[in-house]
Amino acid sequence: MRPSGIGGQAVIEGVMMKNGSQYAIAVRKPNNEIVVETNQFTESASKHPILKLPIIRGVAAFVESISIGMKTLTFSASFFEEEEEESGIEKKLNKVTGGNAEKILNVATILLSVVLAVGIFVALPMFLASFLSSRIESAALLALLEGVFRVLIFIGYIFLISRIKDIKRLFMYHGAEHKSINCIENGLPLTVANVRKQSREHKRCGTSFMLTVMIVSVIFFIFIRVDHALLRFAVRLLLIPAIAGISYEFIRFAGRSNSKIVAILSRPGMWLQALTTKEPDDSMIEVAIQSVEAVFDWKSFIEKGGKKPSSKGKTANTPKASKDAKRQVAASEKQEQEAPEVLAAKETTEEFAAAAQKPLEVDISKLFDIKVQSDIPEVKYGSRQKKGKEPQQVQTVAKPAAEEEDDILKALDMYFEFDDAKSGRGVSGERR
Repeated sequence: MRPSGIGGQAVIEGVMMKNGSQYAIAVRKPNNEIVVETNQFTESASKHPILKLPIIRGVAAFVESISIGMKTLTFSASFFEEEEEESGIEKKLNKVTGGNAEKILNVATILLSVVLAVGIFVALPMFLASFLSSRIESAALLALLEGVFRVLIFIGYIFLISRIKDIKRLFMYHGAEHKSINCIENGLPLTVANVRKQSREHKRCGTSFMLTVMIVSVIFFIFIRVDHALLRFAVRLLLIPAIAGISYEFIRFAGRSNSKIVAILSRPGMWLQALTTKEPDDSMIEVAIQSVEAVFDWKSFIEKGGKKPSSKGKTANTPKASKDAKRQVAASEKQEQEAPEVLAAKETTEEFAAAAQKPLEVDISKLFDIKVQSDIPEVKYGSRQKKGKEPQQVQTVAKPAAEEEDDILKALDMYFEFDDAKSGRGVSGERR
């Protein structure tokens, strides 16, 4: 598998795909139409070079992914919102903020989500582990148990929400996203049939990232110990960016590595993807394909042996593509481009080849059908010319094949017969 560098996420009835500083959202509207919107964003690292450093770039990428994710979710949801009467709170907010009530409510929703996430996945596991502190003296073991509680809560949360109908469809689009990326990274043309056969697992999935964050946090909290509960909670919050940055580096490296050790370390996250991805139907795969094609030239990627096209529209020096990959992408196009003369030449060649397989049948009697000549041929004797004898009339008679060669020689002797006795020199017969 060759890394393509593209990633994405599932949205409401659609898929978002991101490639570099460009991303596209493909959504299937209620009327079954697929709408695709492409956008550009400026990466923070392009403005601040310090954000390109390892670990720090992971934090920046995490923040950017959340920002883009919220925009794409809002865009996809806009096609399915039912018109509702404006509530009293929204009317008051619009008056106070000049019609920006919707933006304020979105920000409030994000903040509430963050508070709930911190409470459920940070505070609750720490609180559960503190109950065992009277029985367990080892701080390392308590940190390990806290991490186990955190992972179990996370898995339980995903399992419960996956039972919701709308979330289940979201996870099906998540599966379509993974399958589409796996298809091109495995060197196959991006078609519904090829995508359908792919795995739903991928090393660079956000689910794997979240699980990696929890595992890395266990390692951090084993070595960083704080006795006071409030300080312990504060330390865990402050360490989230560093933990996220390290987890990002691992996921990034795992997505580019074919090492068996890395594959083993990636397995827990890929097992967890069985809950966050579901098998998509063909209509969902079609949406994912359109999202990929809006931001990624997969044909060039396959033909160039898995080398990602440059951002300037040109491809860098790449290894020669395999014959199989080129044939899969260009077979139909090559056949359509053949000129009529080429096709005619192919047919002629095939006819000659077929004729060569048949035994050669020749009627020798027709090739050497000798007739009586009315004119007596002249025979040259050096510089003098004399008339030779009139050749005898020869009649061809059908004989067995074994005697045909003798008949031919006799006929030639009769035709070029001349008086050797009168000439002591070599002669040559010439027929006019």
